[in-house]
Amino acid sequence: MSNMQDSGRPGQPQRPQEADRPFCEENLYDSPVTASRILLVEDDGPLRTLTTRNLREHGFEVSAVATGAEMWVTLENEAFDVILLDIMLPGSSGFDILRRLRQTQDVPVIFVSARGGQEDRIIGLELGADDFLPKPFNTRELVARIGAVLRRHKGEVRHQPEPADRNVTFEGWTLSRSRREVRAPSGLQVELTSAEFDLLSAFVSQPQRVIGRERLIELSRARLGESSDRSVDVLVSRLRAKLGAAHDTPLIRTVRGVGYMFTAKVDRS
Repeated sequence: MSNMQDSGRPGQPQRPQEADRPFCEENLYDSPVTASRILLVEDDGPLRTLTTRNLREHGFEVSAVATGAEMWVTLENEAFDVILLDIMLPGSSGFDILRRLRQTQDVPVIFVSARGGQEDRIIGLELGADDFLPKPFNTRELVARIGAVLRRHKGEVRHQPEPADRNVTFEGWTLSRSRREVRAPSGLQVELTSAEFDLLSAFVSQPQRVIGRERLIELSRARLGESSDRSVDVLVSRLRAKLGAAHDTPLIRTVRGVGYMFTAKVDRS
């Protein structure tokens, strides 16, 4: 859907403003992003064309499609470093597309949408988006967010101490990273959103230690993007509710003014 800052008359894209041109002499968009491949999924033609042109001027390789169906065909033949995804698309919504994508791929996704309300941002992040940029947007901000997501994503391998196939147990619960599932002491699987699972993985990687909110965002593979403390608190509250029903003492304890602590002893096998 069209809602952009980089346009003059509705539907008439202009040449990029000077503020949106690359600052090569200042090395603002250096090597981490210049060779990156971007897939843009945007159904508004003028906005798709303008965004594609602006990103190419900043050194990105860009492929652009108008629908989710076109996106799936493109992904069958090409690999990308980041996907820029609108929510209001013909056919399948961006939320449905991301839900399906996360079943098979972990490619970073940034929602770029006119639906920028808090509830939409939280839903997107819970489904596994890496960031959320509301329209209208400035090209320099989009470029900066892409760069930040790429740096975080590349850093995940360096900062991931646990083998992907290792199971983690605590208080009778079992967390499987390879299957991305959690089972209660009864053996029943507990449904967690992608963000909730990543948050729990962060907690069990640092058991019985106080973790600040910013550090939680770091440890949870940046799925919380640039969320506010309130968004982190909401996710912790939801995760605590799903884990706490069988315990007198909450597995996740609030440390006032600091952050949270996962109270259980963790075993790895």
